[in-house]
Amino acid sequence: EFEIPPTVNGVRPFVSGGVLKSKYEAVAVHFHWGSRNSKGSEHMIDNRRFDVEMHIVHKNVIYATVAEASKHVDGLTVLAVMFKATRDVDRIYPGLNMLFSSLPNLVYMNSHSTLPEDHLTLGHFLGDLNTKTFFTYTGSLTTPDCAEAVTWHVFPEPLPIAYEHIEKFWQIRDAHGHRMNNNFRPLQENNGRVILYRSGSY
Repeated sequence: EFEIPPTVNGVRPFVSGGVLKSKYEAVAVHFHWGSRNSKGSEHMIDNRRFDVEMHIVHKNVIYATVAEASKHVDGLTVLAVMFKATRDVDRIYPGLNMLFSSLPNLVYMNSHSTLPEDHLTLGHFLGDLNTKTFFTYTGSLTTPDCAEAVTWHVFPEPLPIAYEHIEKFWQIRDAHGHRMNNNFRPLQENNGRVILYRSGSY
């Protein structure tokens, strides 16, 4: 996980519009992944799981902190981006590659790395993703206490990522030195939630 600092003009990147009734500022990015033998995405699309799922967490600006926002149904929105491991790379994502290059520095607990802020925008982590096409629904966080506070935006088209980059996630270890693989929440029932789909062109 990493925190998103304010931009050079002192404000944070934000999303608004659509089903969102407020402005939501970006606060953090984290990842869920599987292992050599299993896919790691937390969402399934057309009965398909992907290798890694990236979550860009945003907080409703009317709440002071993420902790406070998580107590309210309109508190958070999360952008979910799928990564698909591929042997044949036909696209290069400079921003994501900077992040992947830092992963070997983050193998052990309490390790850290700094990305070059002056060369990155949050958009760099989206690659060439078509952000106009997505699923959206109201749900919960996928980490304890799984607060029902999230408006999810799930992009169905995965970003093709070089296999050697995906492998770097599998090397990360927990506090006991064990590989921290399969750190995703099991698939949940939709419990009658309405899932909306927006189809848009670039």
